[in-house]
Amino acid sequence: MKLVFLDTKTMGNIPNLKAIERFGEVSYYETTRPEQTQERVKEADIIITNKVVVNASIIEKVPSLKLICVAATGTNNVDKAAAQKRGIPVKNVMDYSTHSVAQGTFALLLHLLNQVSYFDQYVKGGEYSKTDIFTHFGRYFCEINGKRFGILGLGNIGRQVAKIAEAFGAEVVYYSASGKNTNQPYLRLELEEFLKTCDIISIHAPLNEYTANLINDDRLRMMKKSAILLNAGRGGIVNEADLAKALDENLIAGAGIDVYEKEPVPVNNPLLQVKQKEKLALTPHVTWASIEARTLLMEKVVENIQEFLEKGK
Repeated sequence: MKLVFLDTKTMGNIPNLKAIERFGEVSYYETTRPEQTQERVKEADIIITNKVVVNASIIEKVPSLKLICVAATGTNNVDKAAAQKRGIPVKNVMDYSTHSVAQGTFALLLHLLNQVSYFDQYVKGGEYSKTDIFTHFGRYFCEINGKRFGILGLGNIGRQVAKIAEAFGAEVVYYSASGKNTNQPYLRLELEEFLKTCDIISIHAPLNEYTANLINDDRLRMMKKSAILLNAGRGGIVNEADLAKALDENLIAGAGIDVYEKEPVPVNNPLLQVKQKEKLALTPHVTWASIEARTLLMEKVVENIQEFLEKGK
């Protein structure tokens, strides 16, 4: 059995990366450019990819191919119709990053709310040593307790975020972009009320026909000037140019963004040009990637291969 892992760099240094060697001979590639894919997988029985595209042309030209494993949840990088035509299963991984994304969401939020960078520099820069009182009020911050915390996308991650928000003392509400998610223990609001009344809005939804460009200039203008917007869901849900404008025009108080329309972000991304940089916290699509989450992801890839070999499905 020959296995090819096309982009191990997307997994990082995890302890079980080579656990798939129990199934046969493995070829590892840190990254794979589109023009390299065909040659690298030409004799593969099993392809493992996170983001490398496996299109119809590739699938049709690998006669030995039996299984495609996506080391992620999204499978848009694989031509599933072409795989199905040849009877090749495409197996992805679910529910490996719930706790990591939820923790990362609150890391962004607390960074913005508590002004940690400012106060850290105030002490390290020597200003605190010069003051005549024990504290410092150069930046104000507020509590999560008592605030309305809105969640867009109340799946596994959204529900975990909701639990943590409740532990902080927030009132949790949600908006269902599809209108189908109704059986939840939280108050469901329509979009306008959701935007106008929430103090914090956290996005954990997929990018689809309901959510693409959902948070744009018109919607940002509906939000409270004191509101904070968080997106650890998918790039493309928030219009980045409109968000940059909203921050510079003080339409909202701040934003924490982990996902982008194009990744990695181009140097001319509007968010990199925001003037009041302290109002914006940016991370490189990393909230999902705790060491525990990446290790669990690999465990589930191994389980998918094992299940296929045992059951042939």
